[in-house]
Amino acid sequence: MIQRRQTLFLLTAAVLTVVCLCLPLGVFTPGTGLDGEEVMYNLWIMRPDGSLDFSVWALFAILLLTCPITIMAIFSYRNRITQSRFCMFNILLCLGWYAVYAVMAFNAGEDGSAFKPTLTAALPAVNMILYFMARKAILADEELIRSADRIR
Repeated sequence: MIQRRQTLFLLTAAVLTVVCLCLPLGVFTPGTGLDGEEVMYNLWIMRPDGSLDFSVWALFAILLLTCPITIMAIFSYRNRITQSRFCMFNILLCLGWYAVYAVMAFNAGEDGSAFKPTLTAALPAVNMILYFMARKAILADEELIRSADRIR
């Protein structure tokens, strides 16, 4: 199971998802007359006074949903079609995460503040690439199995 390259892709994607859940996604720099920066995480926005605004919880929910699906994909190695569907569903979830991220980045800051994304915001894109590569390897394995069944 672990020696298959798609398992390594999926395991790397799961680790990157956990890293993305823990690190900040961006910073709202204040406009004129405002004090301090607001830091946006997946679950909350930390205000300059230390208070937390949980208006961006949907980002956390989407990424948290991809973790068990990735683990289920790793352990469903005997059913390759289901495994490839899990990968495709995770790709769609990551695309949805970016849609929610864009909406939250433009609407969550205070008036006149500019948003600067961090490098952590690119991790779901890396995950999408890893899910695509894993899906491609899974489907290649399925083709190999089907061609071996034809020879018998």
